[in-house]
Amino acid sequence: MKRKPSTGFIPYGKQIISADDIVSVVKTLNSDYLTTGPKIEEFEKAFSEYAETDYAVAVNSGTAALHSAMYAIEVGPDDEVIVPAITFTSTANCVCFQGGNPVFADVNPETLLIDIENVQKKITKKTKAVIGVDYAGQPCDWDGLGEIATAGDLYLVADGCHALGAEYKNKKVGGLADLTVFSFHPVKHITTGEGGMITTDNVEFVRRMRNFRNHGITTDHRQREERGSWRYEMTDLGYNYRITDLQCSLGISQLGRLPDFLEQRRTLAALYDNRLRQVDDIEPLSIRNDCLHAFHLYVIRLNGRKKTLRDEIFKTLRQHHIGANVHYMPVYLHPYYQRRLGFPKGLCPIAEEMYRRIVTLPLWPGMTEQDVDKVVDVLKSVT
Repeated sequence: MKRKPSTGFIPYGKQIISADDIVSVVKTLNSDYLTTGPKIEEFEKAFSEYAETDYAVAVNSGTAALHSAMYAIEVGPDDEVIVPAITFTSTANCVCFQGGNPVFADVNPETLLIDIENVQKKITKKTKAVIGVDYAGQPCDWDGLGEIATAGDLYLVADGCHALGAEYKNKKVGGLADLTVFSFHPVKHITTGEGGMITTDNVEFVRRMRNFRNHGITTDHRQREERGSWRYEMTDLGYNYRITDLQCSLGISQLGRLPDFLEQRRTLAALYDNRLRQVDDIEPLSIRNDCLHAFHLYVIRLNGRKKTLRDEIFKTLRQHHIGANVHYMPVYLHPYYQRRLGFPKGLCPIAEEMYRRIVTLPLWPGMTEQDVDKVVDVLKSVT
């Protein structure tokens, strides 16, 4: 925390690239493979070891990871998958990609995590899976979701895109569900530029996803070269969701720095917690006592008189070159879901209310204590 304070704009999130990261990528640039090469398997192995799972499958985005997970569990037309209302659109879109129907569950107003009781109410004979989102970096109630999934013979999928390095009851996010997906976008805990990963202990899921990311073809170029064969077979309709060796080289290097990134995020979050005690009608989201938070996002709730001032607060932060954001508008309020799919307003009242009352403050490892002070001072100025 002894770095110089940021000058100019403070983004809500940003990558940190080191000289070692660059060296790692350059080595791959000078190698025989830029894609479908050995760095992909190396990254998958390192990631699965970190996540404490048997397998990991690397793809080219967090969205591709979600889609691959839906393909692995064979979501299809008329299948319903329960997802939280407050999440990035990909969590629901991935169900639509497979012809299924997302069913939106409300959230807990204290944490914005999916509400277990509301999930139970949304289950029908068509329900095939539940996707829990570890919103902001805090794990869901995975025991509660697991009981629901077991009772209903449902698949359980974790959207852990916010939660790399988080823990639930001393177990890392990655092995808490049948499949867990991660994102390596530049604002996430580690980056590959764009990229994603799915972790699982199910070898059949792995086989399906590795074919799916490669057009539905059972082998890739490197495998055919090693066998001295040109022949390949497309067994299903897949996508080009392949990640490159260049990206995986960066991911391997970044993964080694993850403990430091997490420590810095948690330190910054603690500073925010302390400073915001001095600000009326603003409080962070609650943290469950059985979790270790990864703090991808630092989200505040506006209470009291400030409930109606979200847009003014957002505008004021931006005027002071602070990259405030909002995560997220309930997915079903987006025009596509309203106009094309017919979802009504009022479906998840708590999610809609909290959406109007939340602001995301900047949080990334390159920030300083002075940056946090600047953000909080601007919040104090809005009365």
